[in-house]
Amino acid sequence: MISIIASLVTNMPVYEYTALDIKGKTVSGIINAESSGTARQKLRASRNFPVSIKEVHDTAAIKAPSSVSIIRYFSRVKPHEVSMMTRQLATLVGAGFPLVSALDTLIPQTRSQVFKKILAKTKDSIVEGNSFARSLSLYPGTFSSLYVNMVRAGETSGALEIVLERLADITEKQQALKHRIRSALAYPVLMSLIGALVLFLLLTFIVPSITSIFADMNQTLPTPTLFLISISNFFKIYWWIVFIMIGLMLLALRMIKKTVKGHYFFDKIKLLLPGFGILTKKLAVARFARTLGSLLENGISMLPALGIVKNIVENVLIADIIEEASQEVGKGQGLGSALAESKIFPDLSIQMIQVGEQSGELEAMLNKIANVFENEVETSVMSMTSLLEPVMILIMGIIVGFIVLSICLPIFEMNQLVR
Repeated sequence: MISIIASLVTNMPVYEYTALDIKGKTVSGIINAESSGTARQKLRASRNFPVSIKEVHDTAAIKAPSSVSIIRYFSRVKPHEVSMMTRQLATLVGAGFPLVSALDTLIPQTRSQVFKKILAKTKDSIVEGNSFARSLSLYPGTFSSLYVNMVRAGETSGALEIVLERLADITEKQQALKHRIRSALAYPVLMSLIGALVLFLLLTFIVPSITSIFADMNQTLPTPTLFLISISNFFKIYWWIVFIMIGLMLLALRMIKKTVKGHYFFDKIKLLLPGFGILTKKLAVARFARTLGSLLENGISMLPALGIVKNIVENVLIADIIEEASQEVGKGQGLGSALAESKIFPDLSIQMIQVGEQSGELEAMLNKIANVFENEVETSVMSMTSLLEPVMILIMGIIVGFIVLSICLPIFEMNQLVR
């Protein structure tokens, strides 16, 4: 019965309406119904008198959660939009608003049309008799399994507003960390692209015009000059092949990464790379600890919580380790001891988990682990980017110096012959 209701909710047309409530005030929002007439009946049943109703046709982006179309990719709901909605919903529910009324209040304030329609359909699913968690689970591309399970725990325990506050905290902290990392990497990446573009222009257009004067010389050119001329001629004639090769390589890597073995291989490489591997481990541990701590605090038992957490660490190897640890915990072993066998989790995190288990304050200790490793990740990223800048300048200086030297060497030799 629930699946039938879910399919009906997913496929119904969506209407934007303007109506007058019983006090004569103008209200607006979104409602889904089989037809405009049914939508008017629903509004009248809720003691709202419709003034205008208009069907919204742009629903393709939310009909098929598994769709990989370009339209869906560019119209997907952003994480910060979910975070903002969660914070506002927690405030309204905490102030005593019924859940449906709170969603009704948020829908007109939502800027994203796709997210607005998802919230409208979620609200109508709740009105149909589904739970909030069940209604959210219809849209896995927008609401993660972590989100749905924490909402389910909040509904079960009667503390939905507290759970929503914690969800907002989790998503905001994760987004803030990602934003800081991206901001730190933006400058080095931009400088790398500009440097590569400058070198390409030098080798393709500038160097050939300069080295052409050596063609009429009846003397043997130095080896660096010959090497520079060869590279320059290649880029001048076959520059388009270079771009095609880069595009094919990126496409091949993307296709390989989509396979099970390819995904496993790339995730393994991430953990083995010098510097970057340690950073990946710390980031995964921080995400693991933050999520697991929040799930345990909201009354979800250890084994189901580990089953949820393994899907959000974004690394197949670490997910397998968490799965193996879950099996050992199911047999009666402690979480810290089970994770220690993998040799992937840092010793500090294992020790803190074991202390939390012994003291009976595992949830609080997991949150401390998340704070520690998030700070370490941010510090490491800042240190790496501060080192990248001089390294990039040094590499660019060496390449430009080689080009200048290769051009000047034949000139120096000509001056010596003249003397």
